[in-house]
Amino acid sequence: MKRYVIIGNGTAAAGIIEGIRNVDKEGRITVISGEDHHVYSRPLISYYLEGKTDLERMKYRPDDFYETNGCEVLFGKQAESIDKDGKTVKLCDGTVITYDKLAVATGSRPFVPQMDGLEKVKKKFGFMTLGDALELEKVLTKDANVLIVGAGLIGLKCAEGIYGRVGHITVCDLADRVLSSILDSDCAAIVEKHLESKGVSFILSDTAASFEEKRAYMRSGKTVDFDILVLAVGVRANTGLIGSIGGNVNRGIVVNEKMETSIPGIYAAGDCAEGYDSALGSNRVLAILPNAYMQGFTAGKNMAGSEAALTNAIPMNSIGFFGLHMMTAGVYEGEMTEEKSEEGVKRFFVKDGLLKGFMIIGSTERTGILTSLIREKTPLDTVDFGKVRTLVSNMIFTREMRRKKFGGIV
Repeated sequence: MKRYVIIGNGTAAAGIIEGIRNVDKEGRITVISGEDHHVYSRPLISYYLEGKTDLERMKYRPDDFYETNGCEVLFGKQAESIDKDGKTVKLCDGTVITYDKLAVATGSRPFVPQMDGLEKVKKKFGFMTLGDALELEKVLTKDANVLIVGAGLIGLKCAEGIYGRVGHITVCDLADRVLSSILDSDCAAIVEKHLESKGVSFILSDTAASFEEKRAYMRSGKTVDFDILVLAVGVRANTGLIGSIGGNVNRGIVVNEKMETSIPGIYAAGDCAEGYDSALGSNRVLAILPNAYMQGFTAGKNMAGSEAALTNAIPMNSIGFFGLHMMTAGVYEGEMTEEKSEEGVKRFFVKDGLLKGFMIIGSTERTGILTSLIREKTPLDTVDFGKVRTLVSNMIFTREMRRKKFGGIV
């Protein structure tokens, strides 16, 4: 009977478990969970603070998930080190666990740059985990002024989550626009204006350099007073366990299409892994929930002896803020074409006759068709790209392509 060990208990870990059980129904699975919680959907923590969901509905899998899949879960335990030769994992409490196949799904951690006086701030929080959200919730009051350092996805979702539960929200970022990692200046301006219409204030091209207990001193010389501080500057992949034993790490743990690391018998998946980006044509960290699951499922199948490869992963984000929806995918290379309407804006990036990426703000219906064009590298001269730019539907494909994709007479 094979012994499988998974370090981590997030979306990627769920994928690994289900990938293993897709092939091996009997092997022993041990999950090392740093958090005390059942596997949950991390993007929902802002919706929890909004009151749009609760702890039960946040669960990524049913209560009996571990039991049904024959897993032993060690909650609240940290993996301290890996012995790659002896094939063991040592936990923080000294426990040693033996494995035949090991998967590292340790996710990422907040990146906090050096800022003088940060230790003086009593009410400071991250916004990465359910634990962070639960701690932040304890101090929210209707008259509190909140400063969020970071105008990326995490910072803006935090702003949405606490909106209505505090007095005022200010968001600062060294970048010159919000969501700088996924939006260009024009599209970011639409989002910023929408958030400002709700009362959220922004300080861009500037950030906190030092702190007193309730005051931030900005690089520009400005000061911002606050009651609560949220640090959402960025994240870094948790690569330490693999890096410390000589594994190949870059921005993430480098894996091949089978999710194998450079160390035999050890796999990695999720936000800690640097896997193949089909749109880019090379490896990079794709820190998104669907990718974490796909990487995990692929890793699990291969751990159990199957032959699986993940070759069509692409970066994509489907998000919304206060009713304004958007979706981005792929890479922004090549010629850009744009379609504007009262509903929003669509930007498409085409290179070498292929759709390489897009940004859509407004209606995001049927965008799965667009992501399939990117994933499958569909030549645009075989579809009606004019319809893509105005109305996304299955009718962009030829009759023959629709028959092959969807079956039947279409």
